[in-house]
Amino acid sequence: MAPRNLPIAIIGAGFAGIGTAIRLKQAGIESFTIFERAHEIGGTWRDNTYPGAACDVPSHVYSLSFEPHPGWKRKFSPSSEIQAYLLGLVDKWGLRSHLRLRSAIVQACWDEERGEWKLGTDAGETCRALVVVACMGGLVDPAAPDIKGLESFAGEMFHTARWNHGYDLTGRSVAVIGTGASAVQVVPSIAPQVAKLTVFQRTPGWVVPKLDKAYSERELRLYARHPAALRASRMAQYALSEVLGPMIFLDSKRLSAIAERMSLRHLAAQVADPELRAKLTPSFQFGCKRISSRGWRSCGAS
Repeated sequence: MAPRNLPIAIIGAGFAGIGTAIRLKQAGIESFTIFERAHEIGGTWRDNTYPGAACDVPSHVYSLSFEPHPGWKRKFSPSSEIQAYLLGLVDKWGLRSHLRLRSAIVQACWDEERGEWKLGTDAGETCRALVVVACMGGLVDPAAPDIKGLESFAGEMFHTARWNHGYDLTGRSVAVIGTGASAVQVVPSIAPQVAKLTVFQRTPGWVVPKLDKAYSERELRLYARHPAALRASRMAQYALSEVLGPMIFLDSKRLSAIAERMSLRHLAAQVADPELRAKLTPSFQFGCKRISSRGWRSCGAS
């Protein structure tokens, strides 16, 4: 197949790829192509549809600064709502004509003589571009645990990022491996449904309260009618995260202790069993591992 000349190639159609494409459109640039290996755009929010999947960053902050969305239903949006937001942006900005779905870029070589990139797709096609913008997610491929004998497990097994919605967990004995950001969402969500739930934990993490809420109709009307109110909400939530930031990125035990006390109070309110609470209490300084933002409900986990 003859090479195709593409002045700008964007690899990946998640938040970064869609945001880049919109910025190009805003600058009056139409000569770009977005390569996406999957069947649809969305990245993380296309793939993660497990029960309880949601963002742990407030919606007004997580949305693109140049494409604010007044219609978020909750302070922390579920994955389906974020995916709908991205799909809406694709339609609004006419990006479908720039998209090449099910097209994975498997090779990228710089041609010094011609001053351009030579790209190869998984279908064997060759494309050339003057500029390549890499927008691939760093954690796009699920990682299966390296456990001896896992391949011989006879039951149903799947990753949270590849959730099998066709498999009914009702009345089942379920094991969850890990207690990270996805686990603290999925475990409380499936606990009332299953017969027995066992959670395997390598290292406990610090968990802080997730102060989620549904936006009222009055608030939604306010944000829709007054863009300044939406911008103010975004700035306020962003400023709060910056104020709390030093507790995480500064190696200060005094600052960390403030957050640790808050987390421990939250843990005590969520988990009455002292033995289980001890298992869920970290032995390392706050901020040394990704912080989760949802409490464990009483779910009978063993």
